Amino acid sequence: MLILLALLTVVFVSLGRWQLHRADERRATAQQIESGQALPPLAIDKRIPSSDIVPWRPATVTGHWLGAFSVLVNRNQNGRPGYWLATPLLLDNNSRDAVLVLRGWFPQVLTPSAMPEFALPEGRQTVSGEIALRVPRLFELWNFGKAVAQLPEQIPQSSGPLPQVQNLDLTEFGKASGLHMLPLVVLQTGSSEQGLVRDWPHPSIDADKNIGYALQWFSFAAIAALALLISLIRLRLKSTKETSSS
Repeated sequence: MLILLALLTVVFVSLGRWQLHRADERRATAQQIESGQALPPLAIDKRIPSSDIVPWRPATVTGHWLGAFSVLVNRNQNGRPGYWLATPLLLDNNSRDAVLVLRGWFPQVLTPSAMPEFALPEGRQTVSGEIALRVPRLFELWNFGKAVAQLPEQIPQSSGPLPQVQNLDLTEFGKASGLHMLPLVVLQTGSSEQGLVRDWPHPSIDADKNIGYALQWFSFAAIAALALLISLIRLRLKSTKETSSS
């Protein structure tokens, strides 16, 4: 019992310290978001230095839409299954430089024939949004070995619906499309259009919740330590009494 109480004390203290560490990480994330959003809007082109690519920074990018290269990324929105629509924007007709734009979310359809068509304007277009370093990833271990939707070897495909994937990697997308993808993603903002929802996920920054959890774990550690101390005192008193009797 004494060994168990000692182990519980150590474990509870470790869990409390881990929660404090998570709180520090969330404060740092909140600071990163605030700092990025406070920067002036970045006009994206193929010559931008990597130091200017800051997550959450407002940005604009101008180019031609490549609608045939669009990909659907499986994502839930407020508990509803659906897709993010990802389409590259070609910066210059004389090169293959492009930026991937997440245009918005729409709900899942039951049959491929019911898939909505999202028309794109022709000519050079300017898109506003926020910078991300990658397409936000989805935790995949829940698949338990099941086949996960993969990006085709070549994009665009000659026929059929748009490709659907669990996660979209810029390097893999560049290889499949033959485009030179800039190392960033634009999360398009502004009013929703054609049924696309632009409510992009943000990481949790509620550090107070972790502080509360830490206090709980430290309380459990204090209880276990107190129980250990009382048990040691009783054991010592019992040992002293037995020695006196003998």
